[in-house]
Amino acid sequence: VPANTYIASILAITDNCLVPVLVEPDIDTYNINISKIEAAITSKTKAIMIVHLYGRVVFSEELKALAQKHDLKIIEDNAQAIGAEWNGIKTGNLGDAAGFSFYPGKNLGALGDGGAVTTNDDTLAKTIRALANYGSEEKYVNKYQGLNSRLDEIQAAVLDVKLQYLNEENEKRREVMKYYLENIINPDIILPQLPENEKEHVWHLFVIRTIERNRLQEYLKDNGIQTLIHYPIPPYRQEAYPELHHLYFPITEQIHEEVLSLPISPVMTNEDIKKVVDTLNNYK
Repeated sequence: VPANTYIASILAITDNCLVPVLVEPDIDTYNINISKIEAAITSKTKAIMIVHLYGRVVFSEELKALAQKHDLKIIEDNAQAIGAEWNGIKTGNLGDAAGFSFYPGKNLGALGDGGAVTTNDDTLAKTIRALANYGSEEKYVNKYQGLNSRLDEIQAAVLDVKLQYLNEENEKRREVMKYYLENIINPDIILPQLPENEKEHVWHLFVIRTIERNRLQEYLKDNGIQTLIHYPIPPYRQEAYPELHHLYFPITEQIHEEVLSLPISPVMTNEDIKKVVDTLNNYK
């Protein structure tokens, strides 16, 4: 699992009584560095969890071959990348199973919290449905020690409608991205790398880097532009995981110290976008 992901990726592992083994990301994409995965594999390894962070796909033939070589599952954290694709295949359909988030701020968001699991494994799908329903496949008969994790009908109804607009809204995000990349010219700002295939990124977040990140964030705030940091503290530095505090990942540390997420949304006006760009270009 990548060292610089949101803590939810790690929680999913430890909630299942498994041990997360952290791997450094690629400094250009912020996704797990596939070339560093094999060195972390041991006889106890069961799966590789990839995280399509910020909406950018991380996948390759090398990754597939590595999983086959070591007989490992590939689990996708697709919380931020719904609608993205790799070689014409949508994320959530690249590995053995994938987790989705429908948190309201996501590209496809519900009115409240919600999520889903996708898989092409019929047995796994049946098991997951049962686990989400108190471990029951048949009413009042509990096969597993499950939990109540069902998507409620109102959230499902909202998502059913919003899903029809997902591709259109992802395209609007790409339009914002293009304007940013073409017009932000401040040399103190490192812009995100554009994938060769634009559909490999759905721009859930537009993340820049700068050495004096906190100073820039305060400057933007003073000029009426809200930004967020995704994320200020790596999971292995969180109080929740004292057993990981001895670890040190320099690339992850650098990312967490320098990243800043600019506004990006399909509802932004041209004036909104231009204000962000002009304000950034005037930053000294």
